[in-house]
Amino acid sequence: MLPGVGFVVALLVLPFLSLVALSLLDWDLQRVSRTFVGLANYGAILRDGRLWESVGHTLLITAIAAPLELVLGLGLAQLISGQVRGRTWLVPLFVLPAIMSPIVVGYGWRMLWDTQYGPINHLLAAVLGRPVTIVWLAHPQTVYAALITTEVWQWTPFMFLALLAALASVDPELLEAASIDGASGWSAFWLVTLPLITPMMAVALVLRSLDLLKLFDTVFALTYGGPGTLTETLSLYVYILGFKNFRLGYTAAAAVLFLAGLSVLSTAIIRRMVEE
Repeated sequence: MLPGVGFVVALLVLPFLSLVALSLLDWDLQRVSRTFVGLANYGAILRDGRLWESVGHTLLITAIAAPLELVLGLGLAQLISGQVRGRTWLVPLFVLPAIMSPIVVGYGWRMLWDTQYGPINHLLAAVLGRPVTIVWLAHPQTVYAALITTEVWQWTPFMFLALLAALASVDPELLEAASIDGASGWSAFWLVTLPLITPMMAVALVLRSLDLLKLFDTVFALTYGGPGTLTETLSLYVYILGFKNFRLGYTAAAAVLFLAGLSVLSTAIIRRMVEE
């Protein structure tokens, strides 16, 4: 076990301890000096209004995107479950967005949302019969719709794959028995299929929610937190603190608190799921 333990210590434990040590310093790359300040950085970051705003933005995106992805993924999985013609090429087609790099997806959709040349505005203009010049990524009323649509487009396939596997594990004899008892297709799905796949739905929803709490790539490529700081997520704010403002000690404290909060949340959710 020694090589594996050494690998974990080298890649996880030591960097985390270095991060904690850095968080105890007042270290700004724009200054030569660096001094030990103890927990002062943690106190300052907890009083940082912009930090709490970024937490709110992250939670808002997670609360909307994750359930949407779950519902759409379940619908797609139900649509092509069983013996569906063309399934062998439909499944890889549906999964394609999820295997693309998020930063590539972000920049690709940024071109689609472009006000002057983007296909989305041109398509809306063709449907409505008049010019459409919606500034999707710079207007407070449309930026979240654009951002969440992009995120849902890429990660609904993850839900689709997980729930397709769950639907495949449902015993067909149970559905046949429900049909013999007079249950309609919707009743059989609601009373038989859905309860059986609920554990997998919960796992998929938790995994995607935890991933969304770390959202960075899509926001970085689409809006860079704009307009203003309206879509700035927690991960993006930590990045700006460290790589734009060069406040290394302050950034390290924010990162430690972020990791601690995410670890506590993950542990609590997993423990709750195991107990149930």
